[in-house]
Amino acid sequence: MLLRDIDEGKDAQIAAAIAVIAETAPDILLLTGFDWDFDGAALRAFADRLAGAGVAYPHRFAARPNSGMASGLDLDGDGKTGGAGDAQGFGRFSGEGGLALLSRYPIETEAAQDFSGFLWRDLPGNLIEGAGLSPEAMAVQRLSSTAHWDLSLRVGGQSLHLLAWAATPPVFDGPEDRNGRRNHDEAAFWLRYLDGDLPMTPPGGPFVLLGDANLDPVDGEGRPEALRALLAHPRLQDPRPASVGAAMAPQTGRNAQHGGEAALDTADWDDARVGNMRVDYVLPSRDLAVRGAGTFWPAPEAPMARTAATASRHALVWVDISLP
Repeated sequence: MLLRDIDEGKDAQIAAAIAVIAETAPDILLLTGFDWDFDGAALRAFADRLAGAGVAYPHRFAARPNSGMASGLDLDGDGKTGGAGDAQGFGRFSGEGGLALLSRYPIETEAAQDFSGFLWRDLPGNLIEGAGLSPEAMAVQRLSSTAHWDLSLRVGGQSLHLLAWAATPPVFDGPEDRNGRRNHDEAAFWLRYLDGDLPMTPPGGPFVLLGDANLDPVDGEGRPEALRALLAHPRLQDPRPASVGAAMAPQTGRNAQHGGEAALDTADWDDARVGNMRVDYVLPSRDLAVRGAGTFWPAPEAPMARTAATASRHALVWVDISLP
């Protein structure tokens, strides 16, 4: 259906997303919540639409995510198998809400590392105990709800690594806090990776950690300890991208109870139930020079405000960097 909607050119959200990307024109773009298909047809069609709007991305990467990948077990404990909650990551079909990378720079696909098959129980210091999983489920449950990638790009004769991920929301569960535990550990994976505590070797040169953590370091539900540790990690820097639109959002409902800086919010959720939060991140390594940063969340009266809101509840987060 995603391919159909892209090809027909009638879907308002797709048109708005293309307009936002054309307006911001990033050199490298990570899409979250983008359905994966085996032949990459939807991503190819989307890239063609973008090229028609003046932003060409000749290099693309997408691998099968864990979302919608059948486990064959009753992972959500409802006494049935084959449901969306029984997939390795929540999904009604294989590939629902995956990740995709678009780039103006060559992607060294032969060097791509996909950690999505890493088992949750194998993460040092994991929180899987108490998550309500059966021994059979613990034996097969992957850590990534969507994906964890380490991709290498060739930029001006140098390699730039992208550490990309999208985590499960830390809600929609019960007192066992299965999703909250998993969300925490999806961020903790990068801590272990960067600290050399996993069998895989982290990048020695410049890199950017980016994706949807589905967690605010200050507000909302969840276990923010691992995310806060990432934001303070000695190999990372947080440019704190901000926007005028987020700063001007009404501080009513849940927003009035939040302690985080409103200008840093990246997701525009219902003020009465959830409130706006900072959940999307672009964190360059400390050996990269940050030239600018921001979030494309226009002020309410700005020409692109309605378009940006139609494109996604998540605003586009951008960081300008220079390689060493």
